[in-house]
Amino acid sequence: MKLSLRGVGKSYPGRRGETSALLPFDMDVREGEFISLVGPSGCGKSTLLHIVAGLAPATTGTVDLDGERVLGPGAEIGLMFQQQTLFPWLSVRENVRFPLTLARARARGGERDGQAAARVDDLLRLVGLWDFRDSLPAELSGGMQQRAALARALVGRPEVLLMDEPFGALDAQTREDMQELLLHLIQHHRITTLFVTHDVDEALLLSDRVVVFSERPGRVLASLDVTFARQARSSELKLDEAFLHQKREILALLRGRARTAAQRDRLLFGLTNTPSKGGS
Repeated sequence: MKLSLRGVGKSYPGRRGETSALLPFDMDVREGEFISLVGPSGCGKSTLLHIVAGLAPATTGTVDLDGERVLGPGAEIGLMFQQQTLFPWLSVRENVRFPLTLARARARGGERDGQAAARVDDLLRLVGLWDFRDSLPAELSGGMQQRAALARALVGRPEVLLMDEPFGALDAQTREDMQELLLHLIQHHRITTLFVTHDVDEALLLSDRVVVFSERPGRVLASLDVTFARQARSSELKLDEAFLHQKREILALLRGRARTAAQRDRLLFGLTNTPSKGGS
C-alpha cells in the first residue's frame, strides 16, 4: 500500500475536557488511487489531510508512506488548499518554481537550474499558463491562480497529493475546467491523491473511491468504489443512471447522519416540540 493509516484519531483539549474531532479509523490507499473524502463541515476531513501531511500530530494512531512512518512534512507529500497561497510579489513562473528553490537551498545542491527550469516550463504548458509565466498573481483570474497553485503542488513530483477543497471558490464553468485539468494531470503523473470536497458530483467524477464521514466527531460511514472509467468521465456522466444511483447512495448516508445530528441538537438545547399544558 502507498498509504496506510492505522487507528488515526484526533482530539483537542478544552476547558471542559477533550473534544474529539476525528474518531480512530483505519484506511489503506493504493498507489495511484484517487480518493475523495466527503462529509459535513467540521467532521475532520481537513484535519485528516494535515495529519497525513505531517503538519499536525494525530492523537492516536500512525500514518505510513511506503512502509515508513510519516513524522513531519516532506517533499513526498504535496498539499493544495482551497485558497491559493501564491506569493503576490513573485511571477507565476517563480511561484511554481519556489518548492524546487527551497528544496535546493535545504539540500545545498540538488537539481540543476536547467533541469528545474525545464520542469517548471513543462508544467506551465500543461496547465495552460505559459503565456502568463511572467505575470503576477494579481493579474490572473481565480481559476488561473488555482492552475498556478496546482502546478506548484506538482512541481516537486510528490508521491501523494492532498487537496483541501481546491475548487470550492470557483464558478461552475471554471470548476468544471479545473476538474478536467486535474484528471489529465493525475493520469499523466500517476499521483496518489486524497481530495476533500463537499460536492458529491465532483467526488464521483474524479475518484476511484469515495469515503463518507459522519458529522463531528468524524467517523467513516462508508467507503464506496466508483465504477466509472476515468477516461469516460465528463459532465454528461451526471445524467447516467448508474451515476445517479451512486449519488443517491452517498446523499442518503449524509442526510441520515444530518437528521440524527439535528435530533440530538434539539434534545441538547431543549428545542423538542412539546405541547403546552394549557393547549387544547
